[in-house]
Amino acid sequence: MPDISGFTRFINETELDHSRLIIQELLELLINANQIGLQVSEIEGDAILFYKYGEAPDLSALYQQVEVMFCAFHRHLLAYDQRKFCQCRACTSAVNLTLKIITHYGEFTSYQVKNFHKLIGKDIIVAHQLLKNDIEPHEYWLITQNLLPDSGPADFTQWMEWKRSAKRTEGGEIPFHYTPLSHLKEVLQPEPFLQPELAGKVKMLSLAQDYDADILPLFHAVGDYHYRSRWQEGVKAVEEVSHFLPRVGMRCRCVLENGQVNIYTSSYRYQPHRIEFTETDEQGKSLTYFLLEKTEKNKTRLTVDFYRKKDLISGLLFRWKRKKKMEETWQKSFRNLAALVKEIEVTLKEES
Repeated sequence: MPDISGFTRFINETELDHSRLIIQELLELLINANQIGLQVSEIEGDAILFYKYGEAPDLSALYQQVEVMFCAFHRHLLAYDQRKFCQCRACTSAVNLTLKIITHYGEFTSYQVKNFHKLIGKDIIVAHQLLKNDIEPHEYWLITQNLLPDSGPADFTQWMEWKRSAKRTEGGEIPFHYTPLSHLKEVLQPEPFLQPELAGKVKMLSLAQDYDADILPLFHAVGDYHYRSRWQEGVKAVEEVSHFLPRVGMRCRCVLENGQVNIYTSSYRYQPHRIEFTETDEQGKSLTYFLLEKTEKNKTRLTVDFYRKKDLISGLLFRWKRKKKMEETWQKSFRNLAALVKEIEVTLKEES
């Protein structure tokens, strides 16, 4: 049973909408990390009850499974922490979530109620009882005595340090061993920042606008696809393709007045006084670079640069036929954005 520690406080103290999506992705990731043929009995809020019939698996194989799940969990959180657009409490605190894994071997059976497959038995209760214990580290692998040889657990790596304890229950003591897993997290390397894909492209247009707004509300308005149809001229609707939780890699389909285009967020870099990100069409023909700079308290400058794939003929045609119209369209979009950002500022203040 992998169990996400800090889940209850995370849900209660953060924005429910984004925390729900973050936890959903983490649970799906743990299920996808299954490599030893485990079945999912049920998802219990912050934990997943995996099971498998047959003889107890080899401990080394179990450790490999634990390592894969644990590393995938934290690699995902590290990547999200670097690539997230949103600066809400859910998104900024997600990286602090932790994971513990309970492993038990025993007898159980199952029953079916309509589409629900439930496991029952004394050892299913034991596994759940072990989720609540007095172990100090929040991240560890716990193995019950039923899975261990008489000699005790083996050190599969040099850093592994096993400790022995027991859980007192109404049915008696449940002996177990556990080892911290924090070392696995310490050696994970964060992903490098993605740079704008400007090679082979030429800047065709650059416009800027100053706003009487703080940088974060303006960034929410510009960077979150949910708001795009409310301010960008020509965009009638935005449809989710993948990763609608705002971050690098999220894709959407912009429904335009004269067709549609698929775009994805291709780079992002956040600093408290400067935020930059790029959007690229899926064919790689064009790229839009957004730069937000805090000029003074509650004042932010937005700069938008439009790039096209380097091509002499199409570049001349763009400057001749499309540049002026695009400039006018962006100026209208900037005006629309001024009204939207005031609304978002009020919403963010109410949530804080």
